[in-house]
Order: sequence, then C-alpha cells, then structure tokens
Amino acid sequence: MRDVRIKGKTATSARVSRPKIRFERTFQASAKEVWELWTTKEGLEFWWGPEGFTTTVHKLDLRPGGEFEYAMTATRQDLIEGMKAMGLPLTSVARGTYTEVTRPRRLAYTTLADFIPGVAPYEVAALVEIQPLGRGVRMVVTEDAMHDELWTERSTMGMNSSLDRLAKVLKAR
Repeated sequence: MRDVRIKGKTATSARVSRPKIRFERTFQASAKEVWELWTTKEGLEFWWGPEGFTTTVHKLDLRPGGEFEYAMTATRQDLIEGMKAMGLPLTSVARGTYTEVTRPRRLAYTTLADFIPGVAPYEVAALVEIQPLGRGVRMVVTEDAMHDELWTERSTMGMNSSLDRLAKVLKAR
C-alpha cells in the first residue's frame, strides 16, 4: 500500500515551519524484522537509498542523542549523468541525530540537509512508526518537506524508491 500526502503549502524558506510528507506501507513481516532493517548497519546498507544508489553506514549510535552518518553513492549510469548535470557530487554524506528510539515501534531522527547548492544547511525531522497489523505491520514515515517544491518532490521520489526497496527485501525473506 502506498500513500503520500503533503499537508499545507510548501514553504519557500528553510527557516520557516515546513509542512509534513507522509508515507504509508503495509508489509507481511514482523515489527522486529522492519525495525532491524531501519536500525542496523547491515539492514540500512541492504535497502536504504533510491534504486541506483548504494549506501555505506559509517556511524550508527542508536539511542536518543546518538548520531548517524552514511554515504549514498549513485551507481546507475543515468543517475551518475543526472547528478553531474545538476552539479551534485556522486556521493553525498548524510548526518543526523536520533531523537527517539522506542524498540520496535518508533524511531525519530533529524538529518542535516547540507548538500543543496546555494541553500543554507537546515534540519529535516522524520518519524518512523511501526504498528502490528494482523499478520504483518503498518509502517508510517512522516518527514518535513524540504525548503521548496522541487527539493520536496526529489525527497519524496527518493523516499518512495527507498521504501519500495525495503518492501522487496521484506518480501524476499
């Protein structure tokens, strides 16, 4: 199941309150399986990032106040060309801080958006909620919209692609 909604209008500045984007999926998996894929180095490296990217986790301190750092690298030729055309590096490093860790149901974190040319760095908050649902789970990811409509669209496409990869991993188990 796929559901993406943007509430309110897209903000024009990174400094003002931004609307939220919501992603919803259901999986025939346990909450523990989904949690492990979100919270371990091996799990994240297996599925995180859009199709055509690989992810390498450098730091993962899973506790409130703990930090994470991972690198996403474009590996598919069309994406490599697109990144170059936009003046973006092929590898971007994401850094953030966990703000809530409630095993195996809730994971909240902020990521520093410091990779956008011409835009001052700002934080993007996200919340992952995993709820048992019959023989599976319902997962809802809510995150801040980006600073403008174009980057919000890119972020939405990236998260949808990542969650599609997560669904494939869970289906193969």
